[in-house]
Amino acid sequence: MDAEATDAPLTIMAVHAHPDDEVIGTGGILARYAAEGIRTVLVTCTNGEQGDGPGGVKPGDEGHDAEQVAERRLGELRESVAHLGITHLELLGYRDSGMDGWDTNQHEAAFWNVPLDQATARLAALMERYRPQVVVTYDENGGYGHPDHIQAHRIAKAATEATGIPDKLYYTAVPRSRVREMFRQMREMGIDVGGELPDDFGTPDELITTVVDVSPHVEAKIKALRAHESQGENIFLLRLPDDVQHAAFSHEVFIRHWSRIDAPTPEDDLFAGLRA
Repeated sequence: MDAEATDAPLTIMAVHAHPDDEVIGTGGILARYAAEGIRTVLVTCTNGEQGDGPGGVKPGDEGHDAEQVAERRLGELRESVAHLGITHLELLGYRDSGMDGWDTNQHEAAFWNVPLDQATARLAALMERYRPQVVVTYDENGGYGHPDHIQAHRIAKAATEATGIPDKLYYTAVPRSRVREMFRQMREMGIDVGGELPDDFGTPDELITTVVDVSPHVEAKIKALRAHESQGENIFLLRLPDDVQHAAFSHEVFIRHWSRIDAPTPEDDLFAGLRA
């Protein structure tokens, strides 16, 4: 580790696609590390224009105003950030591309269509400014194939490689065993969860390297998720019984994709090997 990196304060940077993405997979770690005095940087790549409008009006339907939706969602994002104690919010301001296959994927200003080198350069500049030892983003498929998640993954990985600043790069993960257990519990409670889970849903457990206990911060995470009330119809976790919700939110799980320092496997701290 070079002298400049050693002198930098402990910093984590989470690179997400839309307002509300910061909560489910990383809200707990951001709250936990902020509470420990670690600098927490959230980079949100798009403004969320393709979310639901007032009254639940969907993108493409009459009355959906993309710019109005973006303004509201960015306001909700700032409220979420406050609940989680995140110290720095950086907005790249790109246009939401919408779900895979939507016509909005073709919009010339959509994040999905921004040249990779341009978006990477902007994120790299933020890495130069904050010098994060730890960067967290999505896996190669963006978790579930959303174009903006995939693009966020691409620029986070490219900026990490280009700058050589982060010591560790992590991908968020959803362990298959945990998802199946949660769905089993929900069915036993009579909660409609739809059909059967695909066999390939979630992350194979053997790929998991890191599980972080964030149970003291579950309430902050729930408050942050509720802050995104305009998208509440799409956040089924808010409709779960309290005990199932707490179990789902109490640990966050990651794949350590890359590290230039010695760190244990498995580990329970994204800063394992980095603390003095």
